[in-house]
Parts: sequence; C-alpha cells; structure tokens
Amino acid sequence: MAEEDPTGLDWTPREIDLIVADYFDMLRLEIAGHPFNKAARNRALQDLTHRSKGSIEFKHQNISAVLSKLGYPWVIGYKPMFNFQGALLDGIERYLSTSQPDFVQEEPTSSPLPGVAERPGIFFEAAPTGHAEGTPEPVALRRLIRKFDPAARDARNRALGRQGEERIFHHERDALISVGQRDLARKVRWVAEEDGDGAGYDILSFTPDGREKLLEVKTTVGQRLTPFFLTRNEKLVAEERPDHYRIVRLYDFARAARAFEIVPPLESSVLLRPEVYKATFVGA
Repeated sequence: MAEEDPTGLDWTPREIDLIVADYFDMLRLEIAGHPFNKAARNRALQDLTHRSKGSIEFKHQNISAVLSKLGYPWVIGYKPMFNFQGALLDGIERYLSTSQPDFVQEEPTSSPLPGVAERPGIFFEAAPTGHAEGTPEPVALRRLIRKFDPAARDARNRALGRQGEERIFHHERDALISVGQRDLARKVRWVAEEDGDGAGYDILSFTPDGREKLLEVKTTVGQRLTPFFLTRNEKLVAEERPDHYRIVRLYDFARAARAFEIVPPLESSVLLRPEVYKATFVGA
C-alpha cells in the first residue's frame, strides 16, 4: 500500500525526532570541522518521512530558531524561521533531555571545546544598541527556555568560562605588544585564575596609555543576544568604577569566537532583572 502524502499535515513525533536528531548531528559535524552533504541528508529524510525537500529545509530553519533562543549555535545556511508548531518544541525537549551536545559539556576539563583550538584571533564588533522587549514568546517556548536556561547553563560551565577568560587574557597581552607596550603587556593579570573569583572582574588589563581596564568575561556558544548572568558584586564594581569596567561578551565560542564590550552604565545596553534572592532570617 502506497504511503499517504503528508503534504499539509502536521509533522508527527516520529518525523520530528528524526529531523531533530539529524540536525544535531549536522551541527556537531560542522562545529568539529567535518564535512557533510546537506543535500544527501535531505534526500535521506525525504525517504524516511515522504516530506518534500522544501518542507525539510523549512523545518531545519525552525530548529535553528528554537536553538537560537536556547543559546545554541545553529547550522550555517539554515537561517532561523520562527513560525513553528508546538510539537517541535516537544521534540527538541526530548532530544536535549537525553543527549547533551558535546560542545556545551558542563564537566570541567582542560581540553579546548571542539572546533576552537588554534583560533588565535577574536573579531571585536560594536555592542548591540537598545533593548526593546520585542514580540512576546509563546508560553511553550518560554517554558523550554526556563528548563534549558542558556544563562544558567553558561554560568555552570566552568570549562567554557575559563577558556573564554584565557582567550581574552592572551588577546589583551597581544594587543599591547602589537602597539609596542611590552611592559604593560607583562602587567596584564588573569585575576580570576590567580586570585579566584570575588574581585568582580576576571582580567586586569591596560589601555595603550596605561589606564586600567577591568574586564569581566562572559562566554557563550550561543549568539550575540544570548542572555547571561551578572553577579551583585560585578554590578557593584561596574557602578563604582565605570570608567574602567567593561563586560566582554564572547559568543559563538564553539565555532569562531566574536566579541563586543558593554560599557557602564550597563542599563544602557541590557535589561537587568533580579533572578536570585538571598533569604535571611528575621532577627538572625
């Protein structure tokens, strides 16, 4: 008996599971620098689902859209498209609940993330401007973001954070050496590594004319608008020393790191919302 033409019908959970697993496999290969054939993989999905080439490509773009909200990179060429069915969120939740992508592993390690070794340069760009709220996200998407919170995931990922700090430490030293300031380059300190957390910033660096720069590094494998956590101490130092303090946002770190600086007052660039409360006992 011939297979029923699924054109115009919602994707089934089986079909969604197939395409989500295939998408993450492509993403893993791409980040690791291994070649793969998108057209051949599309044809294989056509055989399995009887969906059209265009329908499969559009679903890939839908997956990219969800991953962008979850602070993950997406497969190059599949630009995010946000018009997706709720069942796709369920499929991505099923996948992430059982399979942690290797480029966001949270176990501490000294090994570089896949695809970031031997990448000496960092491209710095202008920081995003404004912070309009935008279109409200569907309830189901908000729930998924809460479950796989990219800011919380990045904050837990000590390996990722340490590698980002190390990249900025060497970037700052190299930048000073490139303008003939070797003495200043020798004074650059990786404060978080040498003294531990608590200073409110990670790197002590300098401008070419010798002024201090206090750099707090926030690293993500996600895109430039992926949210991040800021501690109370970091916010206080930004307020106390606004002329010296900078947040360096490193993003797309699993592929080819890019960066921008956020300059105090921080509220001019980002919305700051309380996420954690300290509870004390009355009379204690």
